Amino acid sequence: MNYSSILNKIHQQVTPMLGQGKVADYIPALANVDPNQFGMAITLNNGDFYGVGDYKQTFSIQSISKVFSFTLALREHKKKLYRRVWREPSGDPFNSLVQLEHEAGIPRNPFINAGAIVVCDSLISKSNNNEAAVNDILAFIHAISSDASIDTNKSVAESEMQHGFRNASLAHLMKSFGNLNNEVEEVLTAYFHQCSVEMTPLQLSRAFLYLANNGTDPISNKQFLTPGQAKRINALMLTCGHYDASGDFAFRVGLPGKSGVGGGIVAVIPGKMAIAVYSPGLNEFGNSLVGTKALELFTSFTGLSIF
Repeated sequence: MNYSSILNKIHQQVTPMLGQGKVADYIPALANVDPNQFGMAITLNNGDFYGVGDYKQTFSIQSISKVFSFTLALREHKKKLYRRVWREPSGDPFNSLVQLEHEAGIPRNPFINAGAIVVCDSLISKSNNNEAAVNDILAFIHAISSDASIDTNKSVAESEMQHGFRNASLAHLMKSFGNLNNEVEEVLTAYFHQCSVEMTPLQLSRAFLYLANNGTDPISNKQFLTPGQAKRINALMLTCGHYDASGDFAFRVGLPGKSGVGGGIVAVIPGKMAIAVYSPGLNEFGNSLVGTKALELFTSFTGLSIF
C-alpha cells in the first residue's frame, strides 16, 4: 500500500478545512496556537514511518498523556485500580461535576479529567511525590518512543495550574468522597505537568506501537503490558477516548484512539501500525475537527479499521 500517496491525498482534501474549529483558549498558553497547522504521521509495526505536513511539529499532547499514565497505573495496581476508576463511557463532558457528585466521587473512566486525576494520585502514592510521578511518566514515554528528548512545557503547566479551576473542583470533590489519597495540590501539579508534555505526530505514532502489538513494542521487543492489559486499554480508547463524542469517532473512524485539546489524536490499528494527527482547531466536543476527518479518510482510503 502506498502510504505516502494516501497521506498526501488526505492532506489535499482537508486543507480547505484548516482554520475551522476553535483552539483551546481556556488554557491561555494554548490560545495563540496557529489553527492552520496540520500534520499526520504513521509508524508501522516494522518501524517504517511516513508523514505529511507538520508531522515534526511539537505540540501539547494534553489528554493523550492519560493513556501513558493509565498504562503505568494499570501495571502497578492491576485490577485494584478499577475500584477507584470505572471503565464506562461518560456520556457527559470530560470535566462534568454533576456526574461525579451523583456517582460518589468515582470517575466513569480514566480518560475523563476526574479519572486521570485519580490515576495521577495512584502514581504519586507509588512515587512519593508529584515530581517523581511526572518523571516516571516521562521515563515511560522515553522508553516507548525510543526518544529521550521529549519533555514537559513548564509555561503550559503553569498556565493550567493558574486557570484549572474546574479540575481543582473535581479533585476536591473526589477528596471529599475519600477517592484521593494525596493532597489536592500535589495531585493537580502532577496532572497539569503530565498534560503539558510536548510531542510531534511522528513521536506519538512511534510511542503507541506497544498498543498496536499486544503490549510489546515491536521494534525494541520490550514488553510494557500483558496482552490482556493492552486489549483493555484499546477497548477503553475505543469507547471513552474522545469524551462524549467517542461513539461518533468509532462510527466514523473505527479505531481505538485518544484525543487531546491540544489538537492531537492518536489511533492504533492492532497488528499493523499507529497513526497520529495534529490540527489545533477543535470541534464542540474538544476533539480536533480536521484531525477527526483525516483519520476518517485514512480508514476509508485504506480499508483498515477494526470493523
